[in-house]
This record gives sequence, structure tokens and C-alpha cells, in this order.
Amino acid sequence: MKFFKKGSMLDTEKVQKVLANIFSMVNSELFHVDIIGNEVAIGLPFVMDSVWPSVEKQLQETLGSHHKFTKHYNIPIFDVKKPIVPNVKNIIAVSSGKGGVGKSASALNLAIALKQEGARVGILDADIYGPSIPIMLGKQDASPESPDNKLMYPIQSHGLVSNSIGYLVKNEHASIWRGPMASKALNQLLNETQWPILDYLIVDMPPGTGDIQLTMCQQLPLTAAVVVTTPQDIALSDAGKGIAMFDKLDIPVLGMLENMSYFECENCHHRTNIFATKGAQKLSKKYAIPILAEVPLNAIIREYADAGKSLIDELPDHDISILYKQAAMDLTINLCEQTKVMPAAANIAGSIEVTRLD
Repeated sequence: MKFFKKGSMLDTEKVQKVLANIFSMVNSELFHVDIIGNEVAIGLPFVMDSVWPSVEKQLQETLGSHHKFTKHYNIPIFDVKKPIVPNVKNIIAVSSGKGGVGKSASALNLAIALKQEGARVGILDADIYGPSIPIMLGKQDASPESPDNKLMYPIQSHGLVSNSIGYLVKNEHASIWRGPMASKALNQLLNETQWPILDYLIVDMPPGTGDIQLTMCQQLPLTAAVVVTTPQDIALSDAGKGIAMFDKLDIPVLGMLENMSYFECENCHHRTNIFATKGAQKLSKKYAIPILAEVPLNAIIREYADAGKSLIDELPDHDISILYKQAAMDLTINLCEQTKVMPAAANIAGSIEVTRLD
């Protein structure tokens, strides 16, 4: 599709308009464009390393192949009701209404996928009663350093930074904490960690929608949330409660991730819907929330998680890796569509990229 006559003078507004047509629901003003001669540098408000070549091709076809288009990421600081955490632009909760639906694996794989697509990402294991992120990162024996005895340095693994109660307290001790103690621990993990500059901090929430989960969501300056479920009715009912909780707190739910959607035989590739079918689609229609991914029941997810290895890094072309990377891109685009940029950042923007933080 051609928007401009071939050979017409290229300016920022034209490039923004083309980008807004490619990504139809994203405000054109979120695309930061610098033009020097035939070189066009684009600051994108969401990550998309996997699909950039096709977007670049569309730009050249529309605006002229003699232009050189380059991209970098200028992820905005989206609006929240609480003061933001230093160096952390956006905090996204990954939640489930019940345990056993693969929430922690989903949180970690989304974080790794975001990193693969070009973002700076951290993960906070807020599942105080069952911290599993250290095991999945292969860092179960690690302990955060604190040279000044005030702030902790997060643990680095798979290109992510992380912190977890699992690095500080043995699981059997954490599992008997009362709610106030768990909430205090989460607050310390978030605010007493020396986070580097992050575009997204993924928070692996404890399962359920009780008082402890509600308190944690109220404590955190959450930008948005993702709800994880499986297809069967019991899980869907609990996932609906999670969506209602976030709605009550006025936290946008950017999408749902359905685990164990089906089982595919490795030999004949026949698909079996072990845990019912189209469950997330029912919730999607009811609450007008998109489905980020329908992830099959596959032993490779468990194998890599138990071994503390990254499936997405080691097998980037695997079907599961592609699902998560597409989900990560959709997640960041949905954030741009549904959430406004923090007014303080927007008001002083002018001609500089104030949302970059670096």
C-alpha cells in the first residue's frame, strides 16, 4: 500500500503515519523518528526484533528503497498510580487464579522472550510460598550480594536480572510465613534491589486471588497484568476471578496465556485436547481480553525449566519458542494500545527521548 508519492520529501510525520498504519492501534506519537539525509532512525515503543525485517521492507516499499531505516527501542514509561521503582519503567504481573497451571514457567519464558526481542528485562519472584524462578534460572544456590548492606544486587542469568525469596530463605521456611510477613518480604525484594535500567520487570505472582494477592497488587506500582490459565472449567473459573481482581484495582489485563491447550504426538502429530478445548477463547470473548498464546502440553518446557536452561535461547526456532516470542511482541504492543504514557514524561518530552532513562 502506498501512502505517499514516490520521491516526495520525507519527514517525521510521514514516517509516523506509515508506522501507525502498520500498527493500526498504536498512537503515532509514540514512534520517535530522526531523519538525517537518507537515514531514518526509528525509536519503537514496543519490541519486535523477530519481525523488524518485514517492517523494514514495508517502510522501504512505502517510503522509498533509497532510505536506510534503523530501529532502536524507546520504551515509554506507562502511567501508574504509585511512584515508580527507580530504573524500572514498567512492571507487569503474571498471575493465575489457581496453582498448577504453569504460571511461573510462563512468567519466565515471557521474560526471556521479551529479552530476545530486544528489551531490557528483569523478573521478580513474588511467589513467596513457592519460589521456583531460581531453579528455572539454574541459580538455586545463588545469593544476592549487598556491599553496602542496604541494597541487593540482582542475580544475572539468561540475559535477565532477578530477585527471589528463594535466593534468601529456604523454601520450607518461606512456606510458613503469615500474610504481613510475606507482604513485607515482597516490598523489600522490590525496593531494596539495585535494579539496572529495565524496560519491563515481570512479576511472578503467587497463585490465587485472596488477601495476600490483593495486598501485593496494591503494594506494587503495576503497569498491567497477564493472566495464565488452562482450558478446563475449574481453571477458567479461577482465572475469571483473577481478571475481576485486576479490574477492581483498575489494572489493565493485556492478555491471557493458555497452557496445556493440547497435546501433539511427536510421531503422527495428532492433536489431543486433554484438558478440554477453547477454554481461554470463552474468557477472551466474555472479558474482551486477547489470547497471547495457546501453549501445548510439551515435555520440553518442563525439561528445560528443571535443568535451569532457556529453551528460547537455545532453540529459538522451536515452535514453543516462536509462540512465546510472538506473545512477548503482542504483549508490548497491547501495552501501547491500552495504556497512556505517564503524564510527567509526556509533558516534558519536547524533542528528547525522556522515556529512555539512559
